[in-house]
Amino acid sequence: MDRRDALQTMAGALAGMVAAGTTAASKAAAQSTNATAPSFTTTHIPDTELPVNVLEYEPAAQKRISQMAYDYVAGGAGDEITLRANRSSFDRIRLMPRALVDVSKLDTKLKLLGQDFDFPIILAPTAYHKLVHPQGELATAAGAAAAGVTYTVSTFATTSIEKIAASTKGRLWFQLYVQPDRDFTRDLIQKAEGLGCKALVITVDTPVLGVRDREKRSRFNLPPGIERENLVGLGSPAARAHSPTESAIFSAALDPTLTWDVVNWIQSIAKVPVILKGIINPADARRAVEQGAHAILVSNHGARNLDTSPATIEALPHVIEAVDGKIPVLMDGGVRRGTDIVKALAMGASAVLIGRPYLWALGLQGADGVQRVVNMLRTELAAAMALCGTTNIKEIDKKVLWPY
Repeated sequence: MDRRDALQTMAGALAGMVAAGTTAASKAAAQSTNATAPSFTTTHIPDTELPVNVLEYEPAAQKRISQMAYDYVAGGAGDEITLRANRSSFDRIRLMPRALVDVSKLDTKLKLLGQDFDFPIILAPTAYHKLVHPQGELATAAGAAAAGVTYTVSTFATTSIEKIAASTKGRLWFQLYVQPDRDFTRDLIQKAEGLGCKALVITVDTPVLGVRDREKRSRFNLPPGIERENLVGLGSPAARAHSPTESAIFSAALDPTLTWDVVNWIQSIAKVPVILKGIINPADARRAVEQGAHAILVSNHGARNLDTSPATIEALPHVIEAVDGKIPVLMDGGVRRGTDIVKALAMGASAVLIGRPYLWALGLQGADGVQRVVNMLRTELAAAMALCGTTNIKEIDKKVLWPY
């Protein structure tokens, strides 16, 4: 095979990832759905009308899901200054193109926390998937399995971890909201580990609820028949969603007493790598290293907590400097393009997580949409790598950033 044939083969493979024909994912989701779950048939969308990039999925999904669901997924805290910054901050960063480099062979593989990944993209934990698709997290899991991407299941999933784990292919992490009931928290950790979750992602930035005006306006609450299935054992207050009727900023399913001592306790009982999600402050990053965290996830909770806090891509270099290479650093928030992934990796991130993009795709196309969004980003990542003159993930560093 000569170089031209190799390039054509690579281009065909990348195009095939985002082309129509991902029905295997939706079939897998349907087979995984239990008999009592609501049936759902995705309306056929002609190929010519499908979104051609990740950003186009949001307006398309908005037409299909309820206004309350849209406001919940799309919304941020306060005046949504940080929400907008998560995206606009990426746009201000420029990439440095490189010419006359042989990029006929591209390698996006990496090893992270002892695990092998085909590309540096992970599905972030997001709650309440049944708000946007009746098959909920089962459709997400099927789409993730078809795309070969690791899916981080939320404590606030509307499908139990047992059902989700049964429908995946072993690429599963679990996100933990620490509960005031420590025995329940321990049991939840051990259950996730026993079901094959390969990492524990502890959310450390949400002792209380952020001020979310969109949720107040739409009077957000989980509809009848939908609940936080992983918290059912704690009783109805924790299993139901937070709502405007709850007292101020506190929630029955969040622990305002969460401290480093609790993190230490979790690390003492966990048998899988522990990732601290929600680290923005460099001082917290240094403390995480000292306390023995296996990795940090730079996150501002999708801009849903403290408005006017920095965008994650702005905070990332400061956290990277504080960690000083001692543990891996991941990031989420605002990733919508393959170029965004290159920028994050260039600044020192080991991988990125996406949240809203796959929820919009889930709402529009179910499992097929989840698979398609991941494959879109993979294709764009490969293109950006090649045009920056990098042939593998390890070559992506500050040299691909235009001076600024």
